[in-house]
This record gives sequence, structure tokens and C-alpha cells, in this order.
Amino acid sequence: MFRLNGVEIEDTFAELFEMWVGRVLITAANEKWALVAANVATGYATSIIGSPAEAGVEGPVSASETPDGRPGVTIQIYHHSRSSLKKQMIARIGQCIMTCPTTAAFDGLPRTVRRLKVGRSLRFFGDGFQRKDEVAGRTVWRIPVMEGEFIVENSFGAMKAVAGGNILILARDLEAGLRSAEAAVEAIKQNAKYVILPFPGGICRSGSKVGSLKYKLPASTNHPFCPTLREFTPDTQVPKNVNSVYEIVINGLDLDCVKKAMAEAIKAAVKIPGVVRISAGNYGGKFGPMKVHLHEILK
Repeated sequence: MFRLNGVEIEDTFAELFEMWVGRVLITAANEKWALVAANVATGYATSIIGSPAEAGVEGPVSASETPDGRPGVTIQIYHHSRSSLKKQMIARIGQCIMTCPTTAAFDGLPRTVRRLKVGRSLRFFGDGFQRKDEVAGRTVWRIPVMEGEFIVENSFGAMKAVAGGNILILARDLEAGLRSAEAAVEAIKQNAKYVILPFPGGICRSGSKVGSLKYKLPASTNHPFCPTLREFTPDTQVPKNVNSVYEIVINGLDLDCVKKAMAEAIKAAVKIPGVVRISAGNYGGKFGPMKVHLHEILK
């Protein structure tokens, strides 16, 4: 049995799959307003199972690295198809970023071949008063708004990325589980790049399985990992000394960055007293084409 800091690391794997991603660099007069826009633009986007997209905040960008020399925040938006991704990007940039004080929206994937004409579509909000321009070599639209102008890049890159990376934290009680999950999230933010955590605060308490035992649903509660069902389900995966399970879900621009984030999450999680086991969510290898084995990423 493999243990890390005395915590059992189950010999299992997370099952991952491809999705299309768009990456938006939001700039503003200060980091506060860039982050406000980022948080609003990534709302209602935890899981494509029930949300219109998967999205999250990647992290801050210094003013020295942005096209307009202002502080910024990068977000990622995911969908199964490019056409659906484009619609989500138009909606979220138009409704959540353009409406936010002082913001501008630039492409965060400028080197990708696939392009989505997001700014080109949003320009019509200018009602004929919009103006094409260039900022730091990027083609943008200047859309007049009551505050002044909203600047949005003409097109945004789209690429195949990785979704569904995850770990499961099995703890003795809710307090230990939550502290461990919080530590895992913080470790990812500090030590991993190019990833997002789409669930609230980076933590999911209601992990799901594909389909349902009783109803016609695309997904339902992951009953083998529900502590309150331990005595009623023969396929329970919850040990007797575990009373709380949290999931950390990770999407990223490539497989390596997701692996890195998963490893950092595990190493931080096992440092918290009360953690009994680390596992991962999978569907027997039948759902996602990519598998990340926990033992391998910790080596």
C-alpha cells in the first residue's frame, strides 16, 4: 500500500477528456475590477453536465505583460464544440465583461490557428458607432459605452484542452475534509499554471456518476462515495472511519499542467490531520480517453 505522509493513496486513476477552450485576458484600471469581471464572467459554469459551460479564473497577469499596460486577470471557458464555445464567449464577454467598469477583453491564446470571431460579433452593440483599431499589434474594436469605450479583440483563439482532472479527499470529518480541500486549492493556485478549478472555491461536495440507477438523468449523485449511504450500498467506497468526501476538479490547457495540478493538490491535502485516503473519480476507463494514475504523478 502506497502512503504519503501516512495517508493512503489509492491505486486508481482519474478519467479525463478533451474539450474546446477559449482564454480571455481581462484588463482594467486596477486588479480589483479585472477580478470582479473575471468572477462574474465565469459564473454558472461548474460542469457541462448541467451548466452552459465550464469556466474559471486562471490567475492574475501583471501590467507589464498585458497589451494595454494595465493589470489583468486570465479566465478559461470550456465547451464540447467550437460553435457552442463561441456563443458562450460572446455572451460572457458581452454581458459580464463589457458591462464591468473600466475593463477590456483580449485574446489569451493569440498563437492558436483556430479563431472565433467574438469581438467582430460584439461590435454590433456599438450600433454603427464602433471603430476598428489596433492595440499592441492586435486588431480590436472600440465600442462606445456610457463610461467611455469598451475595447475587445476582434478574434479569440480556440484549442483542444483537457477537462475532468480530479482527486477525491476522504476525511474523518467535515472540518478535516474542508481544510484539506482548501489546502489543495491553495497549492494549485500557488504552484500550478494554465489550469482552472470550475467548482465553487475550487471544491465540489456533490460529485456525480454518469447516469442514474433510478431516473432518466445524465448524471446523479456519486453514491459509492456518499458517507450517509455507506450502510445501504454494497458498492460503497467509503471506509468506516470516513465521514466526509470532497472532490477537486481541474481543467487545463494540456495534460501535463493538469497532472502537475493534481500532484500539487495531493501533496498539500495529505498534510492536514484527519485525511484518511486520496482517491480519484473514474468510470472504469469507458468515459474519457485519458487516464492519470495517482501513483504515477506522485513519482
